[in-house]
Formats: sequence, C-alpha cells, structure tokens
Amino acid sequence: MKILGIGNAIVDVICKVDDDFITKNNLTKSTMKLIFDDNEFKELLSNLKIEKTVSGGSVANSIVGLSQLGNEVGFIGKVNDDDLGEKYEDGLKKENVKYFYSKKKEELPTGTCLILVTPDSERTMCTFLGTAGKINENDVSSDAIKQSETILLEGYLWDEGEPKKAFEKAIQSANKVAMSLSDQFCVDRHKPHFLELVKNKLDITFANEQEIMSLIDAKSFDEVINFSKSLGKIIVSTRGEKGAVAINGNEVVECGVKQGLKIVDLTGAGDLFAAGFLHGYVNNMSLKESLDKGTEMSSKVIQQIGARL
Repeated sequence: MKILGIGNAIVDVICKVDDDFITKNNLTKSTMKLIFDDNEFKELLSNLKIEKTVSGGSVANSIVGLSQLGNEVGFIGKVNDDDLGEKYEDGLKKENVKYFYSKKKEELPTGTCLILVTPDSERTMCTFLGTAGKINENDVSSDAIKQSETILLEGYLWDEGEPKKAFEKAIQSANKVAMSLSDQFCVDRHKPHFLELVKNKLDITFANEQEIMSLIDAKSFDEVINFSKSLGKIIVSTRGEKGAVAINGNEVVECGVKQGLKIVDLTGAGDLFAAGFLHGYVNNMSLKESLDKGTEMSSKVIQQIGARL
C-alpha cells in the first residue's frame, strides 16, 4: 500500500451562512472551534440548512484524493457503530479506500464537523469530535502501518493521553511519516510537541505560512526557509496568494497560484494540496512536480462545494 492515513473520522456537514451568523455565535472566521457539548452542537445546527454531508476529516480527505489519483491507500479512524458511522465507512469504501477499523458500540457518537461557508468562500469549522477524539493505540494496526510506504497524520488528532499514544505507536511502526500541522490553534496549543516532531520524527511536514511561522516564532518567511534547510527534511508550505513552496535541504522550489479560478469554497484546499504532493512523492516525481500536482489538486477543489473532487 502506498499511503495509510490516520486521522479523525469526522462526518462533514456543510452549510452556507452569512457573516452575521459567525459574529452572533462568537466564532472566529476561517478557524476551527472544538465543541465539547453535544447539545451546543445540535443547537448550532438546528438553525441551518444542510447543503451536503460527506465522510470527512482532514487526512481522510487527502487519502480520498490520493485514491482518485490511482494510488492504493487505506485509512484508520474511530467511529461509533451508529448511523453516521455506517455512512462514514460506506463513503470511504465507495472511494476505494481500505478502512482498517472495526466499528463497535461506543459511549460517544461518531464525530461531526459543521463547515460554515460564508459569501467570501471562507470556511469556519465547529467540530464535535465524539468518539473520533478517543482513538487509542489498540485502534491502530501495526501491520497495516508496516505494509504502507508512508503514513499521513494530522495535527488535529494530537492530544494528550490516548491519541498521543496512538500517534507514537504509528510513528514507531512507520517506514516514512508525513504530517499536516492542521490549524494555527493546534500549533499554538501543542507547540513544543509539534516542534519536536518536525525536527526529529517527520519526513514531510505540511503547513500553511501562519502555522509554520508560529511553530518556530518566525518574524519573516526567510526564517522558515533557513530553518527548513537546516533540517534536511521536506517542509511544504502553502502561502495563499503567494503560492506554495517546498524545501528539502538546500533545494527550494516554488509554485504560483493558478489564475482565473472561480473560487466557491476553500474547504479541503490544504487536504487536496497534500494529496497532490504526496502522489508525486510516492511516485518518485521531483520536488517541483510534486508541488505542481498539489497546486493543481487544491485549485480544483476550491471551485466546488466540499472537500472531495
């Protein structure tokens, strides 16, 4: 198997809202808020019209993208044996993703992410992790990891306790490890751990400009480039309108954004970017070709609603 993803198994619920909804509910646009109370989540959802529900989660989106590009892939993520859990599993199987998790009755329901798309195409997320956030080392198959050329992890999954143990088990068994830093709030919450991972455990790190600069407390992007060169590992950073850059030792390559796109929804842009880049990486393309493929995939997904092509 080319790539095995391990991440939060979350059903995405996509809704269109106006800016007032974001303000009124004390949300910060373009970020992800964790909701710990099932009732609070249901109340938010009760005032909204659902556009689409999809088997989501950041890494799962990347894995589906890789499958669509013709790679043999798998995914591990914890769901409950409930209606949404069944939908989740079916959604992945339809995309030719091997699902290495046997669902059973859990105390918490399957995780859900409310994706609020404002008229400017930005997305603001409210996530009720449910049982997804309770993944532990017993949920992670060492055999599946060892049989994969590369594993892909997400910063969203990292948390003290059981998820951390699952993470560590996965990294110990893996041939190559790629990880997305996921979100600036994640980076700020877990900075020492993430920095240690980036420096010592990961072969490839995906981050946007704000996340990587926050991680190393950089004042300019030049500091990011110098830091990355000194590591001798692959750091891939998306930079919004400035395009994207990949750094591997002294090799630094850039790719501009595609022009003239009709942007509808930025959900999944980073996930599909990672899919395109990893497709290049596992199929022995050059750093520049991999970066171009990442840009091509993210350009496609932002011209439609949702994080799947």
